[in-house]
Amino acid sequence: METDVLGLPYERHTIDLGSDDEGPVVATLVRRRAETPSRRAVLYVHGFVDYFFQTHLADFFVERGWDFYALDLRKYGRSLLPHQTPNFCRSLTEYFPELDESARIIRSVDGHDQMLVVAHSTGGLITPLWAHARQNEALVDGLVLNSPFFDFNSSWFLRRPVASTIVATTSKRDPYRKIPISSLGLYGQSLHSEHRGEWTYDLAWKPILGFPVTAGWLGAVRRGQQRLRRGLEIDAPVMVACSTRTFRGKQWTDDTPLADAVLDVEHIVRYAPRLGRRVTIARFDGGMHDLTLSGKDVRAEVFREMARWVDAFLPTPGEPAIDVPPPPEDKADDITAATA
Repeated sequence: METDVLGLPYERHTIDLGSDDEGPVVATLVRRRAETPSRRAVLYVHGFVDYFFQTHLADFFVERGWDFYALDLRKYGRSLLPHQTPNFCRSLTEYFPELDESARIIRSVDGHDQMLVVAHSTGGLITPLWAHARQNEALVDGLVLNSPFFDFNSSWFLRRPVASTIVATTSKRDPYRKIPISSLGLYGQSLHSEHRGEWTYDLAWKPILGFPVTAGWLGAVRRGQQRLRRGLEIDAPVMVACSTRTFRGKQWTDDTPLADAVLDVEHIVRYAPRLGRRVTIARFDGGMHDLTLSGKDVRAEVFREMARWVDAFLPTPGEPAIDVPPPPEDKADDITAATA
């Protein structure tokens, strides 16, 4: 590995993924090791118009004795090449090879016995589909999904039945066609320090207004969401976290940074049980779309709740798990709801 753009102790490894119709394709795995040797690892996967820059998330896990890895998917962030359409894909399964290779490096090359996947937004849709597809390979020991992208909130059109047919047709015939949807501008303003936020990141990789949405990407997400809603069988415990509120305004107000300004949080709660039989739902008042970028007090609560969940469901190898009572017999799913 070489030194990452974040500087030491962050390192990065480029994953060669061959070529597609636009040319060479790569993904980038970032690593930060804990101070003492660890057999436990976190793999973080970002969302749409995003990449890994949340070093405070890495701090949280490293301080708890986990090695931290973050994957910039193909055509995102560190992996975006000059000839490529930012964030483009035709199917969410296109991301499975870099997830497979990241898991191989974490487990086989670096020798970890335990791997927790933490994913945000679109990453929170991609990684459950991947975990379901790899459920018999013992790769994933747990998932924490931060405001996962289980449904669209950008346009009433996208939620009408006819939309699926139109999107499916366009995504196949003209996958690079730009599709006008609501701007991410208010959310972007709420994050970056040059606007109304507290975070500094590369605006070339995560622009305030986002990247144009393509028909190919839109169709890929719709098919992924439909697959998830049919029900997955993830055999690892899952924590689904989201805000308690959705921001629906078109103009900035004091409530903008206190709610999810990208997705409808009720969609997240509705579809979370479709992931598997061990799903914990945690909701945070005042949480933003990326809960780890929320205001100081909220994100502190997010980290406390995540620490409690990890201690309960992913004990250190060799230590017994905390005994969690089974659900009543008349309930089909083991779903725990925690409101913070």
